[in-house]
Amino acid sequence: MANLDNSSKVSSVLFDLDGTLLDTAPDMTNALNLLLAEEDKMPLSYEDCRDFVSHGSMAMVKLGFGDQQDNEDLERRRLRFLHLYEKNLCVDTKLFNGMDKVLDYLEEESIHWGIVTNKPGFLTDPLLQQLNLYDRACTIISGDTIKQRKPDPEPLYLAASECGSLATSCIYVGDAERDIEAGNRANMQTLLASYGYIDASENPVEWGANGIIKHPEEVLEWLG
Repeated sequence: MANLDNSSKVSSVLFDLDGTLLDTAPDMTNALNLLLAEEDKMPLSYEDCRDFVSHGSMAMVKLGFGDQQDNEDLERRRLRFLHLYEKNLCVDTKLFNGMDKVLDYLEEESIHWGIVTNKPGFLTDPLLQQLNLYDRACTIISGDTIKQRKPDPEPLYLAASECGSLATSCIYVGDAERDIEAGNRANMQTLLASYGYIDASENPVEWGANGIIKHPEEVLEWLG
């Protein structure tokens, strides 16, 4: 695991959304269970669903209904899941414990912060608005803001530009392999949020992050 270069001043900190900035798993679990109930299937627990949230709507539907669905049923359920989630977007979702202190500190120190997520904008924007975070972020890049999505580095380059930063003066924090890959490809310093939604079958130590944090407030130790 490489060491973060603390000799250079960090001007912007960028975060993945689900499993890094926000604990969205309770509301996404609820949406899946509403869908399961519509088809007379048993609900799943938060613990069953938590580690799949970062993999998106398709992964959630496959978790609930299995891999052996025909494409038509899979897409129908995926769209219905997104509709149910959109209608119950911010019931139990909240910042991870300690993340409020991180954002406050960054703002006090005039360090820009923003979000780069693969979550579509029709979910990202209203969620951040309901949590009073939308106007605080320097940049919000959703999965459909541009054609490219993580692990492509282009969304991160755009976020850095909107923050008025060089990519090399940014930290990107994420909880998925694609986050670390995108950050590394963009020549950003990368931190793996091990408190996030990481499946037990994954080996995040191999993803090549500059550092691994167990709690959001550990971000502050890496600002240089």
